[in-house]
Amino acid sequence: MSDSSQYQTLSTKHLLGIKYNTSDDIKLILETATEFKQVINRPIKKVPSLRDITIANMFFENSTRTKLSFELAEKRLSADVINFSSSGSSVKKGETLLDTVNNILSMKIDMVVMRHPSPGAHMFLSKHVDCNIINAGDGTHEHPTQALLDAYSMQEQVGDLRGKNIVIIGDIKHSRVALSNIFCLKKLGANVKVCGPPTLIPPNIKHLGVDVEYDLDKALAWCDVANVLRIQLERQNISYIPSLREYALYFGVNKERIDRLDKQIVIMHPGPINRGVEITSAVADSEHSIILDQVENGVAVRMAVLYLLARTKQH
Repeated sequence: MSDSSQYQTLSTKHLLGIKYNTSDDIKLILETATEFKQVINRPIKKVPSLRDITIANMFFENSTRTKLSFELAEKRLSADVINFSSSGSSVKKGETLLDTVNNILSMKIDMVVMRHPSPGAHMFLSKHVDCNIINAGDGTHEHPTQALLDAYSMQEQVGDLRGKNIVIIGDIKHSRVALSNIFCLKKLGANVKVCGPPTLIPPNIKHLGVDVEYDLDKALAWCDVANVLRIQLERQNISYIPSLREYALYFGVNKERIDRLDKQIVIMHPGPINRGVEITSAVADSEHSIILDQVENGVAVRMAVLYLLARTKQH
């Protein structure tokens, strides 16, 4: 670790949501991630930073990318890792969240990485247990490490985000990624717009300091970076769009739209992708796209979060 980040610590002992972190916290995480990205591109990809730390990954909701990314980040830092999945656990027998976590903490766990379908589950837990809590997604509320890796990936492409134009496209209403991105980008000084069908834009979104655009072509012409979100059909108990075909027609990011622009823009997607719906393969796999860079950066950013939160115990 460089001298600059070696003695700095986060203002909070948890990562519950970007809403609760300062802009200095965010900048420190992104600076530290740069150093860890160098580590994971070395021939020997491990450092002993968390050798005495035990981390429990508790996923009460399905996850592939986030779970694998956290697990890899933890192992790159030499932490001891235990994985908990609710599908085969006592949760299915009616055990409460607090009982489940207390049982795991009795095994001397230092840190819990948790994904949970209930918004606020992490905040509740942080008030009742004595360990670092990291939010790996809570319902439609927040997904802070995704926002951090998105911001890091944007910085790599366009530099300092202050004054840059970022549009978030798609299902804003059901997306925890959108909310965390908005908090994070605003704290870094970016201009943020959201774009999607009126039915998928929350009515009070402007209170967060973002503009709304319903015309995708105008949004793409305005932006430096387009972060394209998945249509979250599994979170929609009623139909918010007439059909996926119609959504793709009006809000799908395709090659024709990108080719009409008189400038280069950066295309991002947090995954998993519904190819041919919110984005076509021709765009997702193009030179504009940094989707695979986001995956690589996710490991470095999560290493930075784990490392910095572990340091809050020492101060």
